[in-house]
Amino acid sequence: MSGPKIAILYYSTYGHIRTMAAAIKKGVEAAGGTATLLQIPETLPAEVLAKMGAPPKSDDPVAEVSQLPEYDGFLFGLSGRFGTFPAQFKVFWDATGGLWQAGKLVGKPAGVFVSTGTQGGGQETIGLTTVSQFTQHGMVFVPLGYQDPKVFDYSVAHGASAYGAGCLAGPDGSRQPSQLELDVAETQGRTFTGVAAKLCK
Repeated sequence: MSGPKIAILYYSTYGHIRTMAAAIKKGVEAAGGTATLLQIPETLPAEVLAKMGAPPKSDDPVAEVSQLPEYDGFLFGLSGRFGTFPAQFKVFWDATGGLWQAGKLVGKPAGVFVSTGTQGGGQETIGLTTVSQFTQHGMVFVPLGYQDPKVFDYSVAHGASAYGAGCLAGPDGSRQPSQLELDVAETQGRTFTGVAAKLCK
């Protein structure tokens, strides 16, 4: 029997979450799962992104709502916006009404990993606010918990919480994910896949 098919859906303006998603993917595959990186559709016009100094998007395919039932589980990579998820995720998720009505996502596991500018920018609250979105679909929220002892490392500033892996981008976005943050993301991919494998038997 093949491992679970995990969709890693992410929204990344400056690339931090895309880097984290690659580490998540590594963990999923290490646990025997199949991982697909999918970008949450952009809603900002190109000229606005240019003024923001955003780099070009990756070559990963853009997610379509109709694809979601094909997967056994979902890990969402979300950048913080004033302590919660970005509008791009909300626009995408609001389009899942047909799946909700048909119960297509009931019982499927979902997890979250994040990027915020500061430690108080939503490392926990982004995860918390996604729970209500998943609950409406009858999905199973799978947190990271404290399965990776590196989450307890306070020798350096870092993202991550019991809700999921995370990185700190810095107020100006110049800080890239640290090795510790990438290691925790890999752990989340691995442990999440273990739970997904049990749920999709």
